[in-house]
Amino acid sequence: MEITYLLNSGFMVKEGKTLLIFDDFEDPSGSADRAVDAGDFDRLYIFASHAHFDHFGTHIRAYSKQANRYIFGNDIKRTKRVKVFPPDIITFMKKYTTWESDGIRVWAYDSTDIGVSFLVELDSGTRIFHAGDFNWWDWKEETDSNRRIAKNTFLRQLGRMEGFSADVSFFPVDDRLGESNELGVTEFVKSINTKTLIAMHRMNYPRWTPSNYFKENARELPIWSPLIPGERRIYEDGELKE
Repeated sequence: MEITYLLNSGFMVKEGKTLLIFDDFEDPSGSADRAVDAGDFDRLYIFASHAHFDHFGTHIRAYSKQANRYIFGNDIKRTKRVKVFPPDIITFMKKYTTWESDGIRVWAYDSTDIGVSFLVELDSGTRIFHAGDFNWWDWKEETDSNRRIAKNTFLRQLGRMEGFSADVSFFPVDDRLGESNELGVTEFVKSINTKTLIAMHRMNYPRWTPSNYFKENARELPIWSPLIPGERRIYEDGELKE
């Protein structure tokens, strides 16, 4: 499985003849454009977890002739931007719903912001989780009450994911949160059976260097913190390789 960083929370995943594109709001390296133009796939599914500008961009409309399906968080239905997409190949997903087609099954989980997060299972058995904006958003400037609400909301959603497993998980490690940037991802790897972790939502920040506390909880979990659009890794046998 080849994984390419697009920007922010945008990634492209190719396994065999299936191409997946997640939260591609911009593609400065042109990686997705080249992959779609090359046409080396039988199935193309394009995901957008929610309507925030840094997750959902209308340039992905250009892929509509090649796409099997656009799979969008349900909040996107209410935007003006979605009107440029052909409605017959869009599926809007509410939280805790599933959708499946030839060779793919998708579960939508809740977010702690807007929209949804996605768990995608391919016919090979590979499972990919893209968190969207699901995170423990512990903003220091918020009131103690709001910070408790953010914590409880996040932990409650983790509880709804009991028994969940993934081969690769894309999860926010947002440095705008300061010293709280690892709260969500640490609880996630403690609670969720994932074989590999890829940090996202880090646009304009350096590569993430995990703290010792995170490492203790991650139990030598393979980690990638991409920096430059177009960076690639190969996922094979539970490892990420350049």
